[in-house]
Amino acid sequence: MAPSLIIICGPTASGKTKVSLALAKLFGGEVISADSQQVYRGMDIGTAKPTPEEQILVRHHLIDVATPDEQFHVGRYLQLADQAIADIDKRGRKVVVVGGTGLYITSLLYGLCEAPPRDEAVRQCFEDVAAHDGLDELYRRLMAVDPKTAATTHPHQRRRLIRALEVYELTGKPFSSFFDVEKRVRRHDSKIIGLLCDRKVLCQRIDTRVDQMLKHGWLEEVEGLVKRYGPQCPAFMAHGYRELVDYVQGKSTITDAAHIIKRNVRHYAKRQMTWFRGLDGIQWFAHDDVESMIAYVEQNI
Repeated sequence: MAPSLIIICGPTASGKTKVSLALAKLFGGEVISADSQQVYRGMDIGTAKPTPEEQILVRHHLIDVATPDEQFHVGRYLQLADQAIADIDKRGRKVVVVGGTGLYITSLLYGLCEAPPRDEAVRQCFEDVAAHDGLDELYRRLMAVDPKTAATTHPHQRRRLIRALEVYELTGKPFSSFFDVEKRVRRHDSKIIGLLCDRKVLCQRIDTRVDQMLKHGWLEEVEGLVKRYGPQCPAFMAHGYRELVDYVQGKSTITDAAHIIKRNVRHYAKRQMTWFRGLDGIQWFAHDDVESMIAYVEQNI
């Protein structure tokens, strides 16, 4: 039988790390990150990784497994996560998954979707559109043929825009149809905890977090990464990094960069909630009601 999972998900800045540490410590678990940004080494402050002290308190997996100049995709994530799950279970520990990347969590639950393989000719056509007309044109096209995927995609998320349009071009089916969980079988028995946070409160938490990250060296972190890897490495698609790279290159002021980061992260949090509301069997809790989450896990494991 496949190991059961305790999954904690929710929007950025909702307190997922705090909950995961509490549950893992109480139930003898180890944490698997489901965050597409925390996989990168050297990107600690801007991705809100658990602190070294927190990682000593509870063992973590799928953090710092790639360099910022690597392309890291969901297939590799699933391969590494499956290995970590098997290792944790073999040692008699509970598996606690925590993160805000909906695609990673869905892949753990159902495996990879059966979308067609890449077609370089088709992809190049969309690359040409992006080069000539901009990413906004790709997003407009995606909205027209697959509004469900568009709702969970940032308008400047180049790789995802091109992949979604490529799949539609090849199959005539929306990319979102390949993630229809009603037609798929779960790979693990899972208890999914979703964190709810009042929208106004969440926006305040996001703004405060960005300010604190900048205060504690986020800009210096980005400057070091640009010096080592250059300004175009794949990891800079992570939220906030591109804006700070632009500042480092003299394209904006730090005030403007901070404002844009806060706005974009708020929009991202909204897309995260759209994705998580589609997860079957998710149980929602107030983001700070850890006692109720503990009681739920106690009753269901």
